[in-house]
Amino acid sequence: MKKIKNISIIGGGLMGSGIAQVFASQETFNINIYDNFLKESDIKKNITKNLELLKSKDVITEIQIDSILERIKFHEDLEEAVKNAEFIVECIPEKMSLKQDLFQHLETLCDDSVIFATNTSVMSITEIAQKTKKKNRLVGTHFWNPPFLIPLVEVVKGNETSDETIEITMDILQKAGKHPIKVKKDTPGFVANRLQHALWREAISIVEHDIADAATVDKAIKLSFGLRLPVLGPMENADMVGTDLTLSIHDYMLKFLESSPQPSPLLIEKVKKNELGFKSGQGFQKWSEEEITKSKERLVEHLIKIIYNK
Repeated sequence: MKKIKNISIIGGGLMGSGIAQVFASQETFNINIYDNFLKESDIKKNITKNLELLKSKDVITEIQIDSILERIKFHEDLEEAVKNAEFIVECIPEKMSLKQDLFQHLETLCDDSVIFATNTSVMSITEIAQKTKKKNRLVGTHFWNPPFLIPLVEVVKGNETSDETIEITMDILQKAGKHPIKVKKDTPGFVANRLQHALWREAISIVEHDIADAATVDKAIKLSFGLRLPVLGPMENADMVGTDLTLSIHDYMLKFLESSPQPSPLLIEKVKKNELGFKSGQGFQKWSEEEITKSKERLVEHLIKIIYNK
């Protein structure tokens, strides 16, 4: 299998900088970042902040921080950033035309052997590859936020993505300390987002129909099956209780669950009223600045404890 050493990241925002950090945490890789909007100092600041957080939890040392940052090079010129690339991860805004044009342009700058990966969270890999000539080398690599903590990466096969491209990508991600999963079909939302938003649809519906308020819905999840999820997924759980019991429950219950293909009217109303959650201080619940900060900190603390036992 082809060994990859030189990785380029296109886009140095929240996801791009976090993904660069992931790869740079391994001595195996050299990282180049290109961004035509963000300054090098801003990108480096984001990465350093993440690294300092890990250091404060005794996950890494100051020496390791220095080594990680040394492996990351910043560029204002795209051609220079991808000159020696063997694997390129695109982390630009979720706009189809931007992604298509970028990969079309990258083909003029890169050798045919270079693998192109897109970090889109929902867009079709096949459609993103539409303007490229060598479609077999384009693959989806959906990292989850925050990418330096969440282990999962969805590796999505487009209609023309080669098996070799998938295998090399899976190998790179494993070497970077991630847990890649292979998504066999290019379908909207891939695997994890389909599951996540199926849950969100039902949760919002319960609030919309005044079965319970938002805080109660979250408490119901966090204090029941949410506690089992890290060690007991739904498919294993179905086998544990028995497919016969699962069938009986579904036969009775599924007709009562939310099945609308459209967004909730309550959600639409919230957005129209500028009740945007953390962004505005009001969403399904009210949020003070202190509560917002505590929520974000609580999440990071939880992830570090689970992943690093720190």
